[in-house]
Parts: sequence; C-alpha cells; structure tokens
Amino acid sequence: MKTFYILIIGLVVCANTVAQTPKTDSIKTKNEVVTTQSIKWGWLNPLRGDKSPAAGRLWGDRTDTLASGFLVKFNKGFSSPPHIHNVTYRGVVIKGLLHNDDENAEKQWLPAGSFWVQPAGEAHITAADAEDNLAYIEIQEGPYLVKPTEEAFDNGERPVNVDKNNLVWLNANDITWVTDESNVETAFLWGNHKDEELRATLVKLPAGYKGEIKNLSDNFRAIVIKGTITHQVKDNKHINLLEAGSYFGAKKDATHTQLL
Repeated sequence: MKTFYILIIGLVVCANTVAQTPKTDSIKTKNEVVTTQSIKWGWLNPLRGDKSPAAGRLWGDRTDTLASGFLVKFNKGFSSPPHIHNVTYRGVVIKGLLHNDDENAEKQWLPAGSFWVQPAGEAHITAADAEDNLAYIEIQEGPYLVKPTEEAFDNGERPVNVDKNNLVWLNANDITWVTDESNVETAFLWGNHKDEELRATLVKLPAGYKGEIKNLSDNFRAIVIKGTITHQVKDNKHINLLEAGSYFGAKKDATHTQLL
C-alpha cells in the first residue's frame, strides 16, 4: 500500500538562550502554505555561487537570528569541502542519497526518509550521489553560516545519522493517540515530548486517508516528505495540492484537513 510521510514540528513559546541548540521558539506560527511551485530559490552559500547547493525558503529567514526551515537541492556528485557551521542544524532527506560526516568517514548514503543532526562547530563534509537530491533543513537560531574548520569548536552536542530503515514506527498498539481504524504510524525524530520543548515527528499516513489536524500549541509546522496530499484550512474554500517539499503552518486552535 502506498504511504505518505509528513514531518510534524511542534514548538512551544519560551525564551531560551544557551550554548546548545534552543529547545523552544518564540515565534508563533500562523496559517500559511508554501507549495513547491511557489518556492523562491537562491544559493545556500552565496560566496560559492553555483558551486553551492541551491536553497529554497519554506519558513523564517536563515540569514536572520531566528529559527527557520528551508530546502537544499544538491547536484549529483556534489561534495563540499570540510567546513563547520556556527549553529546546529537538522535535516531530513526528501529525495536522493546524502552523506554527512567527518571528511575521513566511509560514505553512509542516507536515502529519502532518513534524517541527521549536524552540531554547531563540528568539522564535516556533505555529499550527494543521486540524480535528484533534496533535503529539508531546519535551524533553531541563525544566521546559518559556513565557516572554515580552523574555527571548529565543541558545543557538547553530537552528530546523528539515522537511515530510514532504522526508524522505529509506532502505531495504535504502542501509543494512545492513534486509533486502529486510522492506520496512522509515527516515528519520533528529535526533541523531548514534554511541554515547552521543541519536538519533531514523522507521521505516516495510508493511501486514502482522510482526517483533520488541530493544532493546540503556539507553534506547528509540517513538511511533506513523501507523496502528495490535498490540504485545506477549515472554513476556507481554497484547497492546496502539496507535493514532497511543500510546507504548511498552523496557528493555535486552527484545524487543517488532509486528504490522500
């Protein structure tokens, strides 16, 4: 049976300034949609021009100081020079095969549906090996900068690379908020499922699924990782067709309808 993946990111308001990645976001989400057709593309690292991967904005502004989420598109055979980032970022592979690790590490090609975490200050390379390579990238503070390895530092966080085949999927037998009839499954990616902390979850929806998502928090963001869904905000007549790489946000107490 064909299935569809949506990355759900829930954030709760709380001021937090620490050396490690913030666990909250002070920006309240609103009802908004970004389809793949409306994405504005530029260079991830403008200083390298077309030698850099392309970057497409989904939410926020990676050049600002606040949280943001964006797509990164890599050409086949791309391999970056060793470098560091000033902030930690998290990524989910949408298309292709990606590798992110120390420059001397054996290639671990992550297929679509896999995810990784790259800590601030740690030297690494990023490479791509398929014809089409696309990832969703998220930072909790900005700006997103590329710096030389001579400026490497240890912020106490550690890298994570998880192949999609190593994800742990939970269903109605494991968690109480999913019913047998829905056939919905979920996999926890990062964060702590306690109040006032950022967390991200993959949600797997079966073909033919029809349901609603009601956001009860100050922050809710969703990115389509696999498949195509129709999306509609309740009481709004406009229907969006969301392909892999699309995004929608929801304000508190808003209800969004999903059809597959």
